[in-house]
Amino acid sequence: MNRWTLAAVLGLLGSTALAAPMPCETLKDEIEVKIQSAGVASYTLEIVANDDVEDESMVVGSCDGGTKKIIYQNNSAR
Repeated sequence: MNRWTLAAVLGLLGSTALAAPMPCETLKDEIEVKIQSAGVASYTLEIVANDDVEDESMVVGSCDGGTKKIIYQNNSAR
């Protein structure tokens, strides 16, 4: 197997691992860390089924193999 073929195969395997479905709680925890580091004081993150999403602009993540979404709402006074 030449180097280019090996590089292509390893690249495909690596991209497959990165695209693995993420559990919702894990993704929600990662998003919470980012929100808190941005200094947002009051917010809501909710895991919902795809069919329950009312406003696509509130979606901040997709999880469980694309079957659920995480929605964000900033509850800070404006």
